[in-house]
Amino acid sequence: QITRAEVGKMEIVGNYTDFLEVYLPKRPLLQYVWDYLRLNYSATLRSPLFPVILTVSSYFIFCVLYLVFNIMGRRWPLIHKYKIQQNRNPTASMMLRCIGITAYNHLVFIFPAAVAQWYWRPPIPLPEEAPTMIEAIVGIIGSLLLFDFQYFIWHMLHHKNRWLYKTFHAIHHDYMALFSLATQCLGGWKLVTVGFWTTVDPIILKCHLLTTWTFMVFHVYVSVEDHCGYDFPWSTSRLVPFGMYGGPAKHDVHHQKPMSNFAPHFAHWDKIFGTHAEYNYSKGYLEPGSINE
Repeated sequence: QITRAEVGKMEIVGNYTDFLEVYLPKRPLLQYVWDYLRLNYSATLRSPLFPVILTVSSYFIFCVLYLVFNIMGRRWPLIHKYKIQQNRNPTASMMLRCIGITAYNHLVFIFPAAVAQWYWRPPIPLPEEAPTMIEAIVGIIGSLLLFDFQYFIWHMLHHKNRWLYKTFHAIHHDYMALFSLATQCLGGWKLVTVGFWTTVDPIILKCHLLTTWTFMVFHVYVSVEDHCGYDFPWSTSRLVPFGMYGGPAKHDVHHQKPMSNFAPHFAHWDKIFGTHAEYNYSKGYLEPGSINE
């Protein structure tokens, strides 16, 4: 026999269930976004050229904002005060050189590979279900961590091996004071390997396509941010707690002291291997003796 108290509890549970069904979405939040993209842009999304177009266009869009800051310089004191090396601004010739190298690498290496892939690989199927928000966040962070480990090893090897450094990596260190277009001012071999890991890592982690493309765009953004030459209060490194993330200031140290701060994003691998170094804001350079040359 059911008591009056038990009846009251059942009514409360029933009302709570009705509330959840009425006021909470019955589908994952990203499902609405994914359905819109999948139903309206299916042919574009299935093309092997889409990831290339997505990352290249994102790269130049992210670069433009920081280049405006560089061009305006001291005329925008509220912005300029966040510049890491305030007495050094890129010249027009430096910017044009980086644009030329970036365009050459994409035309000679990236786009031919994408077109070849388009020729032999059929369009990829689009799943009907979108990832949950948690799945997307975990996939993006996991891909960033995996890339961070791969690039740390690759980067450190190219600095420790003189032939690798001179042949493939030295061009990226032509600039001690960084600006956004220097992000992809590098040898074609490096761009191909970075692009390979960026593409393969979400596949290894079995990420949804929407997660994969979001990771690619976010990865481009944080790469540009690392090279932008500014350390804003809203920089990713300041938003991530406990100094876990590197950021623009620490990558600026790498270009002043090339045997430090090899990891592209996070700080744990450099701390483990003893190559971590902090930027000294009061002096505008690295503390003497804080890392070996």
